[in-house]
Amino acid sequence: MSATYQPISCSFYDELEARATNGQPCTLTYRTEPDTPPSTYHGIIQDLYIQEKIEYLRLADGFELRLDNLLAVDDKELRNYC
Repeated sequence: MSATYQPISCSFYDELEARATNGQPCTLTYRTEPDTPPSTYHGIIQDLYIQEKIEYLRLADGFELRLDNLLAVDDKELRNYC
C-alpha cells in the first residue's frame, strides 16, 4: 500500500493485543494494494512488532501483515476506531 506508514489507532491495537494474548483465532480483512478488493486470512495472532518504525502482526503460521494494510479483525472495523 503506501510507502509511508500510517499508524493505526491505539484502541484498535488494543483489540489486536487482546487476541494475541488470548490465542484467539480471528479473521483478518486487509488490502495491500489500493483499488483492489479486500482479502481475508484466518489465524492466531502470535506477535505484534515494530521493524524500521513500521508496525506488523505475525500469525502462528508465519503470515505477516503491515498494520496499516488492515481493514478489520473479525467484526471490528478499523475505520470505526479513533
